[in-house]
This record gives sequence, structure tokens and C-alpha cells, in this order.
Amino acid sequence: MSRKARRAPRGVVDTSVVIAGAAAFRGAPLHPQTESGKLLLRWIEEGHFQWLYTDEILDEYKEILKRFNVRPGVIGRFINLIREEGVPVRVRKSSSVSPDPGDDPFCACAEGGNASFLVTLNPRDFPQPRLAAKVIRPGEELPPLRTKRSARR
Repeated sequence: MSRKARRAPRGVVDTSVVIAGAAAFRGAPLHPQTESGKLLLRWIEEGHFQWLYTDEILDEYKEILKRFNVRPGVIGRFINLIREEGVPVRVRKSSSVSPDPGDDPFCACAEGGNASFLVTLNPRDFPQPRLAAKVIRPGEELPPLRTKRSARR
């Protein structure tokens, strides 16, 4: 069964988590020591949440991973996995939600994709009162699947 078909919480993963987790994938066997690495590995192995993304978010992942000297082949496999197993979200022009304008696409994806959560290492950049998705850090329990009727806080 595809991960997309499962009834699992829907989440958006901030680039900070991707970068912090990337170190877990530098060698074998994979035994991540960071909560970010554990989150990514659990998604890869178990599909314990539906990874929501936009093309803009994938472009940012690629750019930042390249800046951190992750091998192009590894970046390509990671992005392809998200495209194959994640859930694409189409968003209209994103409004200004975050104090960091570079994080607005993540907020827009969370709102447009009816995300249960947005996981980040920088919670100050994602003002909880302005988002329906719960802002969490890696290692925190994932909130349950949101229904369409869930109200914004």
C-alpha cells in the first residue's frame, strides 16, 4: 500500500529538519542520533506521516542540501522519494505569515494541504496563532490526522 493511501497525519517538514537529519544518511547502517534523523528515517521506513510538499519547497531542499555538500546523487534520490511517496500541494500566492519570509511557502503548504503539523527546529519562525497545523519539533509526538473542519486556532 502506498504511503499516500494510508490514513496518517499530514505534515510539512522545514528545511532545518532536513539539514539536521541529512547527517544520519552519511554511511551505513543507518542509526541516526538526532531527532531530525530519526524522524526522516521513520518516514522512509514506515511512512508514519504523509509528507506534504510543493515544488518551491523541494527546490529549497535541493539548494540547501547542495550548499551543505550533500552528494548530487543522494539529493536526487531524496527528492525523488518525496515526489514518489509524499503528497504534492498546490497553493495560491502565499501570504505573509512568518517573520522570516523564506518560511512563508512552508506555512502556505501546511494550510493548503490541511496539515496536522509543521515540524521545525525554528518554531519562532512559524507563529502558532496564525497556523491551523500544530508547530512541533523533531522528537515530539505527531498530532492526529486533521479533518477539513478543524478550525484555525
